[in-house]
Amino acid sequence: MAFWDGLFPNTGKKNSFRDNLKALKYLLPLFKLIYKTHKFLTISNISLRLLKAVLPSATLLVGKMILDAIITSIEQKAPIKELWVLVAIELALVLFNDVLNRLITLADALLGDLFGNETSITLIQHAAELDLSQFEDNQFYDKMERARRQTTNRVVLMTQGLSQFQDIITVVMLISGLIYLQPLLVILLLISVIPFFISELFFSQQSYSLARSWTPERRELDYLRYIGASNETAKEIKIFGLENFIIRRFSVLANKYFLANKKLAVQRTNWGILLNILGEAAYYFAYVFIIQKTILGIITIGSLTFLSGSFARLRLLMQAIFSRFSSIAESAMYVQDYFDFLAIEPNIKNVDQPLPFPETLKEGFVFDKVGFKYPGTDIWAIRDVSFQLHPGEKIALVGENGAGKTTLVKLLSRMYEPTEGNIYLEGKNLKAYHLQDLRRHIGVIFQDFVKFYFNAKENIAIGNIEELDNMALIEQAAQQSLATEVVSQLPQHYQQMLGTRFAGGVELSGGQWQKIALARAYIRDAYLLILDEPTAALDARAEFEAFQRFTQLTQRKMAVLISHRFSTVRMADRILVLKQGKLEEIGTHEALLEKNGLYAELFHLQAKGYL
Repeated sequence: MAFWDGLFPNTGKKNSFRDNLKALKYLLPLFKLIYKTHKFLTISNISLRLLKAVLPSATLLVGKMILDAIITSIEQKAPIKELWVLVAIELALVLFNDVLNRLITLADALLGDLFGNETSITLIQHAAELDLSQFEDNQFYDKMERARRQTTNRVVLMTQGLSQFQDIITVVMLISGLIYLQPLLVILLLISVIPFFISELFFSQQSYSLARSWTPERRELDYLRYIGASNETAKEIKIFGLENFIIRRFSVLANKYFLANKKLAVQRTNWGILLNILGEAAYYFAYVFIIQKTILGIITIGSLTFLSGSFARLRLLMQAIFSRFSSIAESAMYVQDYFDFLAIEPNIKNVDQPLPFPETLKEGFVFDKVGFKYPGTDIWAIRDVSFQLHPGEKIALVGENGAGKTTLVKLLSRMYEPTEGNIYLEGKNLKAYHLQDLRRHIGVIFQDFVKFYFNAKENIAIGNIEELDNMALIEQAAQQSLATEVVSQLPQHYQQMLGTRFAGGVELSGGQWQKIALARAYIRDAYLLILDEPTAALDARAEFEAFQRFTQLTQRKMAVLISHRFSTVRMADRILVLKQGKLEEIGTHEALLEKNGLYAELFHLQAKGYL
């Protein structure tokens, strides 16, 4: 049991002192990142703080010399020339201290901004390398959420660390003066600050434990706060009258967190008051000790001023150091979350010496008894699926919701890795190919495509972002997807900001957004196009035109189409019918109707809706 377990009440799950010390190991890589961010600013900041660290001792020493000079002048009834030199030196030190403060503040601000930007970029880069399945795990999402908060909230750790370094040097110099003049004061100093340090360290641990354990709830609070005041949810909130439901749910959860935090805050305040009284008593005992020494003539008035000033400043500095230490330890544990997230390795990655995507395709893709289970579940999303996608062939995937259609195309693009079985491309396992090169040759538009709040040009170029400045290619892709008519109606055409999140933005209808998304697939000029419900928001005429163009544009390409509309599906060369993750049927539209199986059943059910 830790020493303070008997002193302080239990406030829930705790992190031990050892946990705090372990977390401090992340300070070195953190400061390496800071140095890497901007070497000159980092060195300048440290140099400025070194200069500032010696000023308190120098100022107190000069003050002592001024008082002693004044008393000597009074006793001798004669002016001392050095007195005014000392006053001038003290003024110079005060002015120099002010300059250093401003320069340090400037360096902290500039370095902090650059460091925050750098850590955010690193986070984005690493997130892009991780697997899609990892993003679908709630524990992983909690880690990512904590890491994301650290890119902005923990920049202060940089300043805390540098300030700690500065104050420790100041303390060493001031304590040297105490040891030289009155060593007993050092013992009294420790008595006045150590209880404060224990209190701060303990409650910092509790604060971190509380914040960490409440990560899922705080994410839910953020979500409720977002959906309660968002243009994306405003229609549903109003039409269903959800505001009171959201408010009640938010209030209950927020109040639980408030009460847990309040309990900890009250305990921290009560112990802080008690231990501060002990510290103040030790300080005034030391003050009385110094006064008695002065009355007895053992030390001078100047020494009295130096010792009392040093003791008072040392007490405040050491409290700040101990308090900052516990804060640094707490912050380091948060930074640990950031580095822990960066340490997460993707499961899907390149093998040694990966193969480039084939220049020509003769065999295409082959699924060989492929099965897949999502992490954390024993339910098979697909199982024992085998088929071949030939070069230049268009296949359609048909099945009820949850049949495994989207899972299958995510496996095809290596968003997921098969749990069992293998996928081959040109006779070689898909894992053998360079991951980024493979995905570069596959164009995918999912039904839940992202509406990026960028301008129209950028929204289309997302499909092949390296061609962002190739307006001819962007306009060609827009024409192929029927997005040209959408762009032509926008006030600023391709430069028009889409969505209403930012100033000057224009919102599009679902069908208009879908045409923009389809343009992303066409600009990619991929060997394989995968469209997951690509026309769900289009009217019948627009859908017919879109697929007429799609058929023309994919004449020499492979295409996988997921759709619930059989008027679209029948355009495919072959149709794969999935049921509960298994490949139920495969064939042409006519052959499957003649077979009179699941496909025919679904087809006739949909046809009845038009009668």
